[in-house]
Amino acid sequence: MFRQKIIYVFLGIVVLSLSLTDKNVEATSNPNFQFHSEVALLIDQKSGEILYDQLAEQRMYPASITKIITGIIAIEQGNLEDIVKVSKEATEVIGTRVYLLEDEEVTLEKLVQGLLINSGNDAGTAIAEHMDGSEEAFAKRMNDFVQEEIGVENTNFTNPHGLFDEDHYTTALDMARITQYAMKNETFQEIVSTKDMEWIGEGWETTLYNHHRLLWDYEGTTGVKNGFVSQSGYTLVTSAERDDQEFIAVTLKSANARTAYQDTIQLLNYGFEHFETGKVPENKQFFSDDGEEYIVQEDVYFTQMLDEQIEYELTPANKLAIVGDNDRTIKKVALEQIEVEPILTKAELEEKEAEQGLFTRFWDWVSQLFSK
Repeated sequence: MFRQKIIYVFLGIVVLSLSLTDKNVEATSNPNFQFHSEVALLIDQKSGEILYDQLAEQRMYPASITKIITGIIAIEQGNLEDIVKVSKEATEVIGTRVYLLEDEEVTLEKLVQGLLINSGNDAGTAIAEHMDGSEEAFAKRMNDFVQEEIGVENTNFTNPHGLFDEDHYTTALDMARITQYAMKNETFQEIVSTKDMEWIGEGWETTLYNHHRLLWDYEGTTGVKNGFVSQSGYTLVTSAERDDQEFIAVTLKSANARTAYQDTIQLLNYGFEHFETGKVPENKQFFSDDGEEYIVQEDVYFTQMLDEQIEYELTPANKLAIVGDNDRTIKKVALEQIEVEPILTKAELEEKEAEQGLFTRFWDWVSQLFSK
């Protein structure tokens, strides 16, 4: 079997392997964390690989981390320069607010900032009504978006802000995938990483301070959202980056904010201390034993173990297998075959040129015949 070897030395422990083209996941042992949160998850933001999983597919109530999807939909499918006229219904939403007034006119961008930085429930309702006329209609957009654009299947939203509803639920894994998607958007990144901003509204003038405290307290934090309702407990989604290494941590149903942050820090420390992401660059070439050429069609990210020797193998199905120690398949990737013109001998080349010349003379004769 063809094998091209490239050896890296990395920090790491065994990871769950997730294929771009295959759905088989290799389960591995987890460290013995002492968590206060009922649910916990850590993924590599670039590769998407799961590094720690505690009940990550259990159905849970998200509370205000719901606003991650509301924000990214408004950014991608709305016009941030739109002027939104605030309804009476929006001003009456309970919970955390930015104190919008009835008939106040606010840009959609400012509402998204109030939603994600200050967790304004009234801003969420105003966004939903502006885009779809009602919270119910916007919830349908939310569900269609996460299923069709992101590909999550265990989530159902009934409102844009996360106030409790029996039918408003998600999983830690789905929220990690939603966040992974949202953090690719530069405008979303900028807003959720904003520590403070001046808010000048008709009913409230103040400085908004981001509710995600790790932006101040944990090096490399880049966002994204916290939440609380009594039925969900404290929920927290966090992204952090150091030296081009990026992680997303999700903790759900903590008893208080302090333990949610402690659990998140524990997860992120685990990621930064033990893992690093590798990359197979776009258009990298691979050759089979019989000389056929293949390329990777896009950048491929994968997560490795400590001191792991990485080998690239071409499978019988002509996929690229990224293989670690003990023949552990980390990821399989579809390849594109490059068609190469065969190299002709001098005699074959002369014969081909003669055939082409004969063909050209024939069509010249036909053209002259029909032109008379």
